[in-house]
Amino acid sequence: MAEIQAFRGFRYDLARVGNLSDVIAPPYDVIDPALQQALYNRSPHNVVRLILNKESAGDTANDNRYIRAAQTLRDWLRDGILAQDSARSLYVYQQEFEVEGHRYTRKGFMARVRLEKFGHGRIYPHEETMSGPKADRLKLFHATNMNLSQIFGLFPDAEGEVQENLDAAVGRALPIQATDHLGVVSRMWPITDTRVIGEVTRQLSPKPVFIADGHHRYETALRYLDEKQQAGEVSNAEAPANFVLMMLVSMHDPGLVILPTHRLVSGLGAMTAAQLRAILGNHFDLESVKSAREAWELIEADGGQELLGFGTVLDGAWMTGRFKTPHWMAELAGEHSDAWRGLAVAVLQRVVLEKLLPSAGFAAPKCQYVHLLSEVDGVVAARQCDLAVLVPPATMSHVESIAGNLEKMPPKSTYFYPKLLSGLVFHSLKTN
Repeated sequence: MAEIQAFRGFRYDLARVGNLSDVIAPPYDVIDPALQQALYNRSPHNVVRLILNKESAGDTANDNRYIRAAQTLRDWLRDGILAQDSARSLYVYQQEFEVEGHRYTRKGFMARVRLEKFGHGRIYPHEETMSGPKADRLKLFHATNMNLSQIFGLFPDAEGEVQENLDAAVGRALPIQATDHLGVVSRMWPITDTRVIGEVTRQLSPKPVFIADGHHRYETALRYLDEKQQAGEVSNAEAPANFVLMMLVSMHDPGLVILPTHRLVSGLGAMTAAQLRAILGNHFDLESVKSAREAWELIEADGGQELLGFGTVLDGAWMTGRFKTPHWMAELAGEHSDAWRGLAVAVLQRVVLEKLLPSAGFAAPKCQYVHLLSEVDGVVAARQCDLAVLVPPATMSHVESIAGNLEKMPPKSTYFYPKLLSGLVFHSLKTN
């Protein structure tokens, strides 16, 4: 069973830093150089100085972004910028946001969760990871000994009992509130009532947890724990290094939004719609449409995983393609389950990008990834790719069935929007 615990978090003293909106940031992996600078400019205490400190041309083994982040953290703790809560708490966390003209509120709570190796407990990943980000985060773990950002976990709760308890505990209390650079409003309430904490942890104890976002940081936390255990620095089963900071959201929460991850493909040269039809025709039923918007509306109306949208940038043509040879996908990905092979992103990767395009002489297509139709339109209008491919989003049922089968989806299969803010609460890996 997944073990969830309240903990004494470290938080900003708002009397010292002012507006919480000035010191929060999105996760490190979505911060580009322009946003990094904007966050630096916003406050000398913005959390970006911890999670993604700037690199310098003169960096050395003894003076680098990780060393500077650790020194910044020590300074903030010494000066009272950050202070540890006196009581063990669960931290109720809600985000209010808008997507494609619709408003949502996603509800959950933050806790520390006992680390489990994948395949040996009730915590399941759903996406592949890469070595580079894990090495980067491990250096930061070693330097700061702190969970600076929360992992995003999902749990089944069809009746909404966990959130009902949390909502009742919050009542009419005023939240701690921040608004990020995308206009997402985040609200947080620390809950110290031991009765509520006991009930929520009891309700969660038999449930599995599926990692929605933060796979690299979870695997890094496992590596960190293993290293500390080998060094004899983990005193007992309740030592903080046995746990990781996690945001937990019901898989049935009405505000749980999974955006599609569209592929914008380069390296194809002057590809026309006619050429694309010749490449795809044996495996897709193709229909011409007027625009990306029409293709996307058809994909949304279809509601399945078989229909994709293809746009050739050279001639501005769009078409939909319905995959019609699933038996071939079984040959190309026989090591995977039917659920995995049925994913649109898996079909796109194995059939189109890895097989059909290379067989037609396009050996090394490169992808960039976007989530909104407006982003697709912008890149296509600027002619910054050769082929745009619209894919339907995976659903929670895909995540549950594939992850529960101990499989991992292809990279960039899911995008849970919005990202969780860093800077609301931190979990020490040294201090209980």
